[in-house]
Amino acid sequence: MTWFKDLDVPESFGFLRGQTTPFAIKSPSGGTLYAWHILPLEIYRQHELSLIAEPSGFVLDFTSRLAFNLLHDDPDARLIIHMHGAAGTVGSGYRVPNYRALSAGQPSKIHVLTFDYRGFGRSPGTPSEQGLCLDAIAVVEWAMNVAGIPPSRILIFGQSLGTAVSLAASEHFALQSPPIVFPGTILVAPFVDVPTLVATYRIAGTIPILSPLTRFPKLFNCLSTLIQDRWSSKDRIAEYIRANEANGKKYRLTLIHAEDDYDIPSHHTEVVFRHAVNAMIHQGISHGEFEKAKSISKTDLGSQGSLREWQTQNGHVREEILKTGLHDVIMGNPVVSMAVMRIFEAADMSYT
Repeated sequence: MTWFKDLDVPESFGFLRGQTTPFAIKSPSGGTLYAWHILPLEIYRQHELSLIAEPSGFVLDFTSRLAFNLLHDDPDARLIIHMHGAAGTVGSGYRVPNYRALSAGQPSKIHVLTFDYRGFGRSPGTPSEQGLCLDAIAVVEWAMNVAGIPPSRILIFGQSLGTAVSLAASEHFALQSPPIVFPGTILVAPFVDVPTLVATYRIAGTIPILSPLTRFPKLFNCLSTLIQDRWSSKDRIAEYIRANEANGKKYRLTLIHAEDDYDIPSHHTEVVFRHAVNAMIHQGISHGEFEKAKSISKTDLGSQGSLREWQTQNGHVREEILKTGLHDVIMGNPVVSMAVMRIFEAADMSYT
């Protein structure tokens, strides 16, 4: 949690002085999106004295700071745009360890940009599916147009709600003319869609909320029509893949989930993975065919969990189900660091 901590003082969250810069990105709604830019540790080490000498706290003009120049002027810099879950702020819970895991694979190259959606933290406004999607698009456009990072050096990361936002942003850019496709997208604890999530959600993994109503399909379907923000990740991931396959664009998707996730059960990732595979095959794949192929492609990792992969000439989708990690702790797991490394290396062999 961020109680009794000031987001404008990132050092209180465990960062080094000057390593993290709080600033704002203009929102499509006319407001601003509160953001943190986090320097990779080795870059920080090389410029430590200069960074310490700068004033700390919220920065009105991030482009005037050394941290921005270290991102903007480095042709080898990589940027991970982080989209967080449904509660809290950029500094909440296990998000700070998550930022470290994201840059751990290359501490001299990987910058992290994270932000609060409208209605979250210090970003004013009222959250909605459309609004959060527009916010994510605005942040990606800032990265490309202001920070000057080409799409080939940007990776999209999302956790929980952020997986749905990430897919919406990735799909949006893939559908542009010409298409804009990033090296990869990492989804930690994704969900099928909100109606399915509501149907399966249990408090602490034991107390059902609406799942008993699924025994009465007509009643449940009636109630589900009242859900305004549906966040259909299964449909968005399929459209994203179809667009890339049709355009001959290279893409990589990594789905990560823990079996002991009591907030979003891991079978959501399995369903999203199946929709992704179905979209990768021109004629589609039946449920029976998928189940047979899935058992063949599965790699048993013992006490770590299991791995499945599916690829075409253009795309690669990887599903990792871990034995443990809960809903949030998993964000600091080395599998996240490895996923980042695989994606950047696949896009550019000189990355290492």
